[in-house]
Amino acid sequence: MAAKFDPIRDLDRFFSDITRTPNSTALPMDLYRDGDAFVARIDMPGVDPSSIDVDVQDRTLTVRAERTASTESSEVQWLSRERPTGTFARQLTLGNRIALDQITAAYEDGVLLLTIPVAEEAKPRKISVNHTQRGDVISSDETQA
Repeated sequence: MAAKFDPIRDLDRFFSDITRTPNSTALPMDLYRDGDAFVARIDMPGVDPSSIDVDVQDRTLTVRAERTASTESSEVQWLSRERPTGTFARQLTLGNRIALDQITAAYEDGVLLLTIPVAEEAKPRKISVNHTQRGDVISSDETQA
């Protein structure tokens, strides 16, 4: 059965294919704060865990991964190929109050979990207020003596 020609659908598909980059579609991410840490969950289905590289340089966290084609046979005739392959990267700009040396990464079931802790100096603190009695205040006459 022949497909019906739909110029609007075909143009939409054409322009979305042109503007879509592997970086924007291949590594979708959820990012949220959970207590004293930021958590990033990055989908990486079909990625070999040994190809995942996470590094931080100049407050930019970069995640790189490679997804290879499932078949390398020259005999294959593709009917549809929608799963992108190649090297993909995702970058996050980190603020000044992040504990860079405590970032952790774990990969399970096709999802990379990054835990990015907030630095101690950035955590909210309770400041106690000292209460003094009126008689405890030193007068200006006493300071001149």
